[in-house]
Amino acid sequence: MPKMKSVKSAVKRFKVGKNKIKRGSAFRSHILTKKPAKRKRNLRAVKYVHSTNFKAVEKMLGI
Repeated sequence: MPKMKSVKSAVKRFKVGKNKIKRGSAFRSHILTKKPAKRKRNLRAVKYVHSTNFKAVEKMLGI
């Protein structure tokens, strides 16, 4: 059997840690002038993949 290939776009978007997978937050790339400072500050915080999506992301990463 050939090796399982990981999804390269997923490899670029997720970082694997201990028992968790880090992800970036949405709504952070542009049009930041109209967003309040509090919202932008909260978007900087570390986010993790939700338990309902964990298996799918693991499969994409080839873990």
